[in-house]
Amino acid sequence: MAASLVLTACGSGSSSEPAGDALEVWIYQDASVKVQEAAVERFNEKSDVKVKLVPVPGESYQDRMRTAMGTSNAPDIFFNWGGGSIRSFVEKDMLVDLTPEFEADADLSSAFIPSILESAKIDGKYYGVPMRGMQPVILFYNKDVFKKAGNEQPPSDWKELLALIDVFKEQGVTPFALAGTTAWTELMWVEYLLDRIGGAEVFDRIQNGDSEAWGDPAVLKTAETIRDLVDRGAFGDTFQSVDYTSDGASTLFAKGKAAMHLMGSWEYSNQQTNQPEFAEKGLDWVTFPEFPKGKGATGNVVGNPANFWSINSKLEGKEREAAIEFVKTAADEEYVEEMVDNGEVPATTNAENMLIGHPAPGYALFQYDLVRDASSFTLSWDQALPAQQATPMLTNIQKLFNKQLSPEEFVEEMKSLK
Repeated sequence: MAASLVLTACGSGSSSEPAGDALEVWIYQDASVKVQEAAVERFNEKSDVKVKLVPVPGESYQDRMRTAMGTSNAPDIFFNWGGGSIRSFVEKDMLVDLTPEFEADADLSSAFIPSILESAKIDGKYYGVPMRGMQPVILFYNKDVFKKAGNEQPPSDWKELLALIDVFKEQGVTPFALAGTTAWTELMWVEYLLDRIGGAEVFDRIQNGDSEAWGDPAVLKTAETIRDLVDRGAFGDTFQSVDYTSDGASTLFAKGKAAMHLMGSWEYSNQQTNQPEFAEKGLDWVTFPEFPKGKGATGNVVGNPANFWSINSKLEGKEREAAIEFVKTAADEEYVEEMVDNGEVPATTNAENMLIGHPAPGYALFQYDLVRDASSFTLSWDQALPAQQATPMLTNIQKLFNKQLSPEEFVEEMKSLK
């Protein structure tokens, strides 16, 4: 167990957690941890094998997890993003295959929205249980800016989107806020465009190891569309210097300097915190528009389907049984209710009626319906791909937006990633 990391990362942990030989449960440290703290307390009241929650600072979480796995400091149970974030562990037989649990427990297998649960699969087997709220990428828009431009409806297709670019530019408003100092904000555009143009199948091939899929015509069309948006001024002239972490793009959007903002669902709570009046009266949202003659379903979603609990395969006997029982508690009604109270939108099939009590029920139900009805929910590519591919991919995307790579050069660079 990772005692040395506990001391380095977070001191002695929560006072409610047992010491000694309890199973260590690593989690990304943020405001949502209180839901998991309560789950640990409930579990320990009933279980002979105890668990101990270990919050690890977010900025170093992935590096610490990758460094620790396979060593004596490895966690017993740990928070992750599914997909590429755990693939290397699966390939090294470090994780418990949870497929038999889902097959034997009908309540467990039916507890989660299918498109969410897919992100817990590696090579057709389940290695995670969803344990946090869904985070789809959403097209947010400023209602006041739209009204001033004489157009109160957000774009439902690409033709309408392109027309609005010209409308807002004439008004002296940047059509889309974009924090171009970090490539992950630009990635959202590439993810949705490839989905709408080529369908979810193109990236499915890529994340399953087919690097030649980067040569699919839909990838080139996506890159050409990005270049067209940049040339049209869709993101303004200074997006390369706008950031997200200090609220740069979000503030431009809230202040009416930009009309729309493609961002993860957390943008709503971000605006509630930093621009509460705008969040209450001026903020609205819509699905990403369809693309002409595109193969992707309009309801397809990209983003972070959820976060997951996975179990270290080093556990045996009663410890493994206890770990499995603990990760299953993420499907318990009490756990789901606490997520809703915490402002999250759970990935469970029983959450809809509970969302009436969400701090922002209309927004929460929009997210829930969007994901529940989606035929595909693509995990963010920088999480779906292994680090040796994700890092240069983000660099190439930033170069594409900055016109340092042509669309054709972008495709060739991506095809070279192995």
